[in-house]
Amino acid sequence: MNRKNKIIAGDFKKQPLWFHVINSAWKLTYPLGTKVKLDKDELIRAAKKTTGLNDFGKDFNAEPLEVMLDSLNKEASLHAAGRFIIRQRLLNLLAVRLRAEDMFKKYPEILEQELYPIQLITGLQRTGTTKLQRLLAADPDTRALLSWEAMNPAPVNGDKTDGRARIKIARSSEKALKVMSPGFFAIHPVEHLAPEEDVLLLDVSFMSQTAEAITNVPTYSAWLEKTDQSPAYEYMVKLLKLLQWQRPAKRWVLKTPHHLEFLDLVDKYLGNVQYIWIHRNPYESIPSFLSMVAHSRAMFSDRVVEKEVAQHWVRKSGYMLDRALDFYDRNRYRLNFIHVEYEDLTRDSMNVLHRIYDAREEKIDEALEKTFMFANKQNKQGKYGRHIYRLSDFGIDKEFIDRYTNKYRELRKKE
Repeated sequence: MNRKNKIIAGDFKKQPLWFHVINSAWKLTYPLGTKVKLDKDELIRAAKKTTGLNDFGKDFNAEPLEVMLDSLNKEASLHAAGRFIIRQRLLNLLAVRLRAEDMFKKYPEILEQELYPIQLITGLQRTGTTKLQRLLAADPDTRALLSWEAMNPAPVNGDKTDGRARIKIARSSEKALKVMSPGFFAIHPVEHLAPEEDVLLLDVSFMSQTAEAITNVPTYSAWLEKTDQSPAYEYMVKLLKLLQWQRPAKRWVLKTPHHLEFLDLVDKYLGNVQYIWIHRNPYESIPSFLSMVAHSRAMFSDRVVEKEVAQHWVRKSGYMLDRALDFYDRNRYRLNFIHVEYEDLTRDSMNVLHRIYDAREEKIDEALEKTFMFANKQNKQGKYGRHIYRLSDFGIDKEFIDRYTNKYRELRKKE
């Protein structure tokens, strides 16, 4: 494998030359008034004008957006292109909310549906959650959130049956990501027709970990940890019902590490859930995720400090694990939990799938097994290149990780 097929943790500093040129030239024109504004009221006006709609819903709360924008403006050190991309992203989230509310008014039967049973995959980032989600989504009876739906769960230009307009938008976004950060797909493939994380549905309420993964927003992150996120989960249920109304199935397969911090809200709002928790040695999963965060942030800012990324996300990872362990300790005998080791998933995926189906008293027949085997071949590790990372790249060592993950590691030893 030659050098160009390897993605090194520090490579996030090597953005394409054209990207740096555009950012530098754009910044020079700021005195002419070209700096993109990130302002709540302006974004809301623009979303209403773009969609021709005015109602965000009676449960809409603009405070999370306001706190996020304040943090982005003061702390994120966004470069010119980063400000533009962030504005477009936030504008689209507001537009999604407007279009969703319009659908709920036109088709009240959407919210009258029962939410499908859910297979919910969680665990720290970089533990194999994407691989397992894509495998389970291969079952024709299972409904995954596809990338184009995650970006735009509410129809665009009336495409509620085929999603044609939204697929076109997502395809363009995928191409743009490949151009801006050529190596990112080796870390996390974002394919417009493939399953994606449902954390993007929580984004519609501006209450998720996405912002702190792609930008440096410590004030917003601290505020979020202290804030009740029930409204975000309640609205995610509405969006899931909107999606299953457009494309029916028998069950959902959802996944995001974000849920690790909020399993109590999953339990409260998502109904019939099979919890699938994937485990991997934190010495391996955490540095891999730190590399992913660094690459993500470089698409929005010229200032990405490895140690800053590590200090934020190692503590955050420990906090998420501690909250999940507390929930598990209190509910392990009441709820349906399946624990999966990363090594088992990568070595014998079919056995893991049988365990998941057996736990809900279902069987994988010969035809479905062949479907899963084909899906496994289609999603092999290293499809887009090899991702190389080390703890030392981020100025930390195992002892630093131990400081925040001790409870989790001790429990894994016992089990």
